Amino acid sequence: MKVLGRERIVDFYTREPKAQSGLSSWLFEAESAEWKTPQDIKNRYRSASFLAGNRIVFNIGGNKYRLLVKVSYKNQVMLVERVGTHSEYDGWKV
Repeated sequence: MKVLGRERIVDFYTREPKAQSGLSSWLFEAESAEWKTPQDIKNRYRSASFLAGNRIVFNIGGNKYRLLVKVSYKNQVMLVERVGTHSEYDGWKV
């Protein structure tokens, strides 16, 4: 998949260095993946939460961080909407 907004991920782990390993791993895997359905993602990321509008919340780093993306399976594109700590996520209106 093509990941748009990867700079949001880099900006976040520059601010939160402990998140770098988990986010970098997710980014590498997402860019290498060919997920065609939500089930493809759920098979790999069991804790992922699927929201309306093809949006997905990934738990990163043992649930310390959250990554919100919008996906177009047909176009094989993911857009990073937000990245934050678990507590920051609690304040998001998703």
